[in-house]
Amino acid sequence: MKKTFLSAVLGTALALSAGQASAEKLILKFGHVGNPGSLFEASVNEFVKNANARLGDRAEVQAFGSSQLGKDKELLQKLKLGQITFSLPSSVMSSVADEFGVFEMPYIIQDREHMKAVQAEIGDSVFNAAAEKNGYKILSYYENGFRHITNNTRPVNVPADLEGIKLRTPKGEWRVKMFQLYGANPTPMSFSEVFTALKTAVIDGQENPYAQIWSAKFQEVQKYLSITGHVYTPAYVLVSAKHFAKLPEDVQADLMAAAAESQDAVYEMAANLEKELLQNLIDGGIEVNEADKAAFVEASKPIYDEFSTSVEGGAELISKVQSLVK
Repeated sequence: MKKTFLSAVLGTALALSAGQASAEKLILKFGHVGNPGSLFEASVNEFVKNANARLGDRAEVQAFGSSQLGKDKELLQKLKLGQITFSLPSSVMSSVADEFGVFEMPYIIQDREHMKAVQAEIGDSVFNAAAEKNGYKILSYYENGFRHITNNTRPVNVPADLEGIKLRTPKGEWRVKMFQLYGANPTPMSFSEVFTALKTAVIDGQENPYAQIWSAKFQEVQKYLSITGHVYTPAYVLVSAKHFAKLPEDVQADLMAAAAESQDAVYEMAANLEKELLQNLIDGGIEVNEADKAAFVEASKPIYDEFSTSVEGGAELISKVQSLVK
């Protein structure tokens, strides 16, 4: 009888101990706007896999895509409040600090090797420094990708073909200015609202990388895809500097290592998706044309001039980024 009682007591104690350990396990939320099948989802899943393998029983990273935890600006605010641990912003970072606007300059990033060089040479001194001044910290650079234009009005070969087209853009001033320069009617809008806006003809078109176009099913409500590659947008594994510093040091180290080691896999996935998804879009019936990129480059000079004169150190930053082409 005593043995049975002692066993019961020990069993209860072990159960309580296990429950307490489980309750104390850190749950770290990663919110992003990517839909199922998007590069964002694949990138975050790669990070989650690597992070959780390192963290073991000390903490667990959980992913929440499709804007479940909020749109880009809401996610930035939730980082500051400590309600989530990570987000994966892209173009919206130009609203956080002026320096990120350099990635909004048309055709400034040539390829992924160029982006790697930019990260290596000025990532910490320029972009992470700018993020930290605003309360954030960049753990690594992932990818949104090279952006192309879809619409229901006409194929876009040269900037003049955009005249009067109501085009959704992210909520960043430089993308708006760029498309105004090209003659379009840019309409800033959250990504999660775009499909419905296209379907109901509230807007005529949008611009995004293939992975976002395909995963959001924009090809179902768009007639034309014009391969412009007008902007390459990085994505940033972003945390709150203050709240991240409160995590145990070993957890911080593992998360930083997981973010960095995932980058090569993200770039490889991105390169493969570019080829695969373009073919999928063609097979899906959307009409595709290769735009005259030289015409877009020529038309883009005023936006470079404005960035150079209106952003402190803008001219030097443009020059430095351009000098790192390999």
